[in-house]
Amino acid sequence: MKRFALIGAAGYIADRHMKAIKETGNQLVCASDRFDVMGRIDRYSPETEFFLEHENLDKYMDDLRMRGAPIDYVSICTPNYMHPSHIRFALRNGADAICEKPLVIFPEDIHIIKDIETETGKKVYTVLQLRYHPTILKLKKEIEEAGNKIHDIDLSYITTRGKWYFKSWKGDIQKSGGVATNIGIHFFDMLTWIFGNVKENIVHVYDHNKAAGYLQLEKARVRWFLSLDSNDLPKAATDKGMRTFRSITVDNKEVEFSGGFTDLHTITYQNILNGNGFGIDDARESIELTNFVRNSKPVGLRGEYHPFLVK
Repeated sequence: MKRFALIGAAGYIADRHMKAIKETGNQLVCASDRFDVMGRIDRYSPETEFFLEHENLDKYMDDLRMRGAPIDYVSICTPNYMHPSHIRFALRNGADAICEKPLVIFPEDIHIIKDIETETGKKVYTVLQLRYHPTILKLKKEIEEAGNKIHDIDLSYITTRGKWYFKSWKGDIQKSGGVATNIGIHFFDMLTWIFGNVKENIVHVYDHNKAAGYLQLEKARVRWFLSLDSNDLPKAATDKGMRTFRSITVDNKEVEFSGGFTDLHTITYQNILNGNGFGIDDARESIELTNFVRNSKPVGLRGEYHPFLVK
């Protein structure tokens, strides 16, 4: 049984981490969050020590270490911009880190945390759960069997958000990384994992609530569109009262993976505990891709742009 701490326990994604810790037969020893209504923790680990101040969590973990009962892993579910400091905190406290996406926002932080990995001898793992999705694994196998064929892909993801979003840290590009990072990085990781690294990256539109562009990968041409704006929903979605629309087509064939997400965090934890988790270098390509998108000057409707941009 491994001993876990969790930072950011009130965030919605923390629920999946608590579930994964319990389902893999491990113990959530302590957790922290600024938000003080934490009834959700009772479903998984009511005996967990809980702290509102990060400094008190730090003290508690240090006391445990001095008593010979250190924390083995720190799960990080905090806002994106806090990840680098919380990863450092975990490593310097003698624990491995398991960090939600994106591992970091800015590529320069990759080099820093890799150096701390070397210095401390501890490991940083990242959550790339789409790599464990059965449909995505099947697609990866099919692409490998197709050899060097270049595939045509359209990625469309619209997940509408209210006014609150842009007043929270998610709406601050320095804290979230912007729309391409905050809602797109899992898709970009999945695409580069299957179809190879980026050879060309063109941004057609980039705004606070949407982004679109074109990627030339080693084995794919990708037109992508990401949006938080309900006005971008296609009629097929609005007719059904849907506020989210997700579509990935490969060579004009839909890749259906709307289900199958229930246990992916538990599978992620199982692989980490078995020594097969994804680390810093696995996350690098998508972090550099989204950083380029965020800092590029959009070219407008030129070249191979996503058909949703016509609307």
